Amino acid sequence: MLQIALTVVLLVGAVHLLIINRKKHKQNQQVYHLLDQSKDLKQTLAMGLYYRFNFKKDSETGEFTEQVSNHFIQQVEYEFEDFVAKVMENKFGGESVVTGTIGDYGVDIRHHRDDGLYLGQVKAHKNDIPFDPIAIIHSNIVQEKAEGGFIVTTSDFTPQARKYAQSLNIELINGEQFVSYLLESLKSGEQQLFGQPKEA
Repeated sequence: MLQIALTVVLLVGAVHLLIINRKKHKQNQQVYHLLDQSKDLKQTLAMGLYYRFNFKKDSETGEFTEQVSNHFIQQVEYEFEDFVAKVMENKFGGESVVTGTIGDYGVDIRHHRDDGLYLGQVKAHKNDIPFDPIAIIHSNIVQEKAEGGFIVTTSDFTPQARKYAQSLNIELINGEQFVSYLLESLKSGEQQLFGQPKEA
């Protein structure tokens, strides 16, 4: 299992390197085409994102508590918010502000698009997401009179969660779909994907 996880992390790292190198735009196009054709690869990359953003840090030393190869990207779960914010900007335009670190009542990302404000929540989880986060985002949408919302996870959503969200203007983005958004950035050669969005 560990060997599979390490292989997955290597795949995610390879995609990361391709995105940040402008000179490899043509190669990016080829990689995008190959990855976009495979559901298994998208699911593998989604799994890799889960492992990438679930390392733990010691609260006193700030050091990672798990020893792994220096070639692996080690990040903590709240950094997934920054990552998702940039992918959503690349996909939909506009500007994202990450709010999760200030405890904004369940809203991790405030995404200002041409047609208005969208509120988002992100979950770097391995289990399917229930309806609770949808209810929280919906409540915030109503309160702020936002245009809509989104929830991004590395896993998927329960059938009950999908049913609950049907009549709401909330996009449920599972790991496979999020990887598709990520690959679109790879295809376009977008270089700002891994930058830091503004904090509230």
